[in-house]
Amino acid sequence: MAKQNVAEQFVDILTRAGVKRLYGVVGDSLNPVVDAVRRNAAIDWIHVRHEETAAFAAGAEAQITGRLGACAGSCGPGNLHLINGLYDAHRSMAPVLALASHIPSSEIGLGYFQETHPDRLFRECSHYSEMISSPRQMPRLLQTAIQHAVGRSGVSVVTLPGDIADHPAPEKAAETALVTSRPTVRPGDAEIDRLVDLIDEAEKVTLFCGSGTKGAHAEVMEFAQKIKSPVGHALRGKEYIQYDNPYDVGMSGLLGYGAAYEATHECDLLILLGTDFPYNAFLPDDVKIVQVDVRPENLGRRSKLDLAVWGDVKETLRCLTPRVRTKDDRTFLDRMLKKHADALEGVVKAYTRKVDKHVPIHPEYVASVLDEMADDDAVFTVDTGMCNVWAARYISPNGRRRVIGSFSHGSMANALPMAIGAQFTDRGRQVVSMSGDGGFAMLMGDFLTLVQYDLPVKVVLFNNSSLSMVELEMLVAGLPSHGTTNKNPDFAAVARACGAHGVRVEKPKELAGALKSAFRHKGPALVDVVTDPNALSIPPKISAEMVTGFALSASKIVLDGGVGRMLQMARSNLRNVPRL
Repeated sequence: MAKQNVAEQFVDILTRAGVKRLYGVVGDSLNPVVDAVRRNAAIDWIHVRHEETAAFAAGAEAQITGRLGACAGSCGPGNLHLINGLYDAHRSMAPVLALASHIPSSEIGLGYFQETHPDRLFRECSHYSEMISSPRQMPRLLQTAIQHAVGRSGVSVVTLPGDIADHPAPEKAAETALVTSRPTVRPGDAEIDRLVDLIDEAEKVTLFCGSGTKGAHAEVMEFAQKIKSPVGHALRGKEYIQYDNPYDVGMSGLLGYGAAYEATHECDLLILLGTDFPYNAFLPDDVKIVQVDVRPENLGRRSKLDLAVWGDVKETLRCLTPRVRTKDDRTFLDRMLKKHADALEGVVKAYTRKVDKHVPIHPEYVASVLDEMADDDAVFTVDTGMCNVWAARYISPNGRRRVIGSFSHGSMANALPMAIGAQFTDRGRQVVSMSGDGGFAMLMGDFLTLVQYDLPVKVVLFNNSSLSMVELEMLVAGLPSHGTTNKNPDFAAVARACGAHGVRVEKPKELAGALKSAFRHKGPALVDVVTDPNALSIPPKISAEMVTGFALSASKIVLDGGVGRMLQMARSNLRNVPRL
């Protein structure tokens, strides 16, 4: 049997850790690794057109599967292109291993062609970033990197010079058992005791939930029922907590809707469950606050806490719920449910009035129709910007759908690359990229990746020929919009030229048929929907400064966006509210 080289050992260890695909762009320093992948039946090389796409795709795959994702870039500019997608994966707590191949080891530090220092460059967007400078560091260094990525839920980067990758792997090198899943974390007894006291003392308790409630839906509902608490959520918590939720009062934050803001400000005790909600301006400063999080570094960095609880949400609630006293008074809960329904009633008609005649098309209407027509287990990848608003307000969660985006890092151009990673995990599952024209154009080259691998991703393009979220930010600041207009081609024609299904929609009555034909098509498809550039959204609470900004800059703006089927959910929850 031929002796393994370092690259072959590297690839073998990745497969042992559960990696199925390595996304990247080939290059000279990376060639030994790519060749090792070619000869290993347990892993595939996925050739994308831009390394940023590789990192986004690996991060999306990790979020969908819960397993380690992997990407690679060649020396210098190649691996440097990974950095934006790796930032996103790291901030999304997606376990990703990135391979940054490097110039020949004998030339490091001498200003060689394409020289960078990737082991330094990636430190800010990783838990671990080290270089293999000798074959004798294998396999321990790679195993350590994998443990960091999986154990701490984030990115690890291994820098590997191309000549070292081609060297023989060390003989009889010890290979340890790899960690491939995370344990549960239970809070200490003292924290549970104190939390029980705070809850029992409070008359009005509100729960505000983030992505840390993943897998804890039943526990949150049982807890809310026992203490008669309204349940609000952040954007990243929406898919895990809003469905089948009779206590739902909507979402807070810049994209928020409903009564979540009021519920968090009018309670006696606010419990933050698994959320590192970044907008402290939307959090109260005059109520007691408890935060439960599995990451201790998140505790108290957004607001002053009366109690910090280190533990995962599911295990914490399992300990907590049996011990708290049942509350019988529903007055606060029912009042918030009523406020929530009333708030949604006020905006839901924004996209229903004369939609069959409104040209350009309301983007709210597009999102609403998409929500109704998409599969019950569809994966939606969402571009940053106004697509975030439409997804937050119109895509209905049900416990089976997934909605992923660059919700913490806020990068443009994430939706298409994430859709690639999501679709590779299951070709039979519907994957929809909700792309803005600005984001799509930025990494449009990787539409060719869909065609090359015949990935059946459906790109629904919200094409308003502008960077509309940036326009909104300018308006709020009292500035006239400038530099935000895009001169776009017929994207459907571009899709057809690439060998995919493409259709352009300019009238509302054409939308349903276009979506239906795209969903029926077995390969990649793009629906280019020309939408109203004046359709903007404002948060549920705006300051005087924001109003002044709009007054200075806005002459004709369509405000508010409706909320789709969430109004139906709010109305159904009101059935439990006693008639006064």
